[in-house]
Amino acid sequence: MIGPFDLSGSLGHLGEITHPDVVEAIARVERAGRERGVPVGIFAASAELAREYLARGFTPVAVGVDAMLLAAAARGLRQSVPS
Repeated sequence: MIGPFDLSGSLGHLGEITHPDVVEAIARVERAGRERGVPVGIFAASAELAREYLARGFTPVAVGVDAMLLAAAARGLRQSVPS
């Protein structure tokens, strides 16, 4: 199970999940799983990325990042209450 945000930090590119080093590391794990017949799961930060990962054969694909979902919910709540 790949955590792109954790992986980006481990590679020295914290939060940069589209950095070429991170993208290549994900691809290496994807290839290794395919070659060995082992499912490779991944966390997707958006529905768009989830669709891409599913099309590539990742399974399972977890959609959303807890901190991002919590922040979005907090923004929505704040905007729904008059100031």
